[in-house]
Amino acid sequence: MADILKERKNQAYNEYVKKVTPVHNLPLAMAKAFLVGGIICVIGQAILNYCTHSGMEKDIAGSWCSLLLVLASVILTGCNVYPRLAKFGGAGTLVPITGFANSVAAPAIEFHKEGFVFGIGCKIFNIAGPVILYGILSSWALGFVYWILKVLKIV
Repeated sequence: MADILKERKNQAYNEYVKKVTPVHNLPLAMAKAFLVGGIICVIGQAILNYCTHSGMEKDIAGSWCSLLLVLASVILTGCNVYPRLAKFGGAGTLVPITGFANSVAAPAIEFHKEGFVFGIGCKIFNIAGPVILYGILSSWALGFVYWILKVLKIV
């Protein structure tokens, strides 16, 4: 009798989990990410083209492009538009530089009420911190491998 009750309980639990677990459509998610990420890149390219055609050097135009994309991302994060865009576009909004700016701005906005030290100061890099850490670590490791290959005269 106890086994039958346990079996029914497990079956009811499994049905509940199946009911509340969101179903993801991978091709649709990939298409949305491609679309949104592509739009962000097209906007960046438009800024870059405008700056270049205005007479700026390519490096300066690239800096302005990055600056304007980061500024737009932070403003859209503050207006609660970027999180909704990220929910729709997924990785398409997280991979470009705008996603990194959002990952720094969002905790700053969220924890502002806790003060500058224990709020913003402690929490601002909650999301972006691992990206910075592993970016630096992988850069160091690849640089070290490159140095070893150069010492061995392979490169």
